[in-house]
Amino acid sequence: MPKNKTPRCYFSLRSPYSWLAYQELTEHHPDLVEQLEWVPFFEPDALSARMLDDQGGRFPYSEMSREKNRYVLQDVGRLTKARGITVTWPVDRDPVWEVPHLGYLVAAREGRGHDYIAACYRARFGEGRNICDRATIADIGAALGIDRRRIADAADDPELRAEGLRALLDVCKDGVFGVPFFVHGFTRFWGLDRLDAFRTHLRSQAQPATSVPEPLVGAVGLGRSAEDGHAGGCG
Repeated sequence: MPKNKTPRCYFSLRSPYSWLAYQELTEHHPDLVEQLEWVPFFEPDALSARMLDDQGGRFPYSEMSREKNRYVLQDVGRLTKARGITVTWPVDRDPVWEVPHLGYLVAAREGRGHDYIAACYRARFGEGRNICDRATIADIGAALGIDRRRIADAADDPELRAEGLRALLDVCKDGVFGVPFFVHGFTRFWGLDRLDAFRTHLRSQAQPATSVPEPLVGAVGLGRSAEDGHAGGCG
């Protein structure tokens, strides 16, 4: 586990909970947006999975069950209605999540990382567009003044693949199992519902935890799949 003292936010352009957390942060806590290190969390394709395995890593995410998927649709519907937001659900067909997430790395290098995140969320949940379609990412990049082909084909760039691998290894090292996931040293918070607690922790200038507690043998909900718990997060 790393002892990084810079607070991090692991986000996914796929996740509606990441989207809502991002809206909450940018609209109400812009100072915190700039304070955080933003790290993309994405399900690896076959190439990224092999690269991760070669480095001894293992991506912690398992595919969502049909029952949990139904719950998320209902839950996000409640959350967006309470916020006065209309959501247009996209349909993911054979998605390659490196396409939008490595595209983020290109935008971040150009100083447009947050504009890109906002544009992807708007395209995905506001317009129901497929952000794994390279044409969609090309359009988003062009609107931000970034070369269309460079950002749309980020997944084909070995240097960006290597940077994406480093993000996936950080996911493993920080014990991330869902998004949004907030990390300060060894202190961790999972889910939209934990955003206020994370903010309070940072505001109090509390020292991050110096270690992660060991699992208790026989504890309820431990040692099973990531689908056991839910705190306004995907995982």
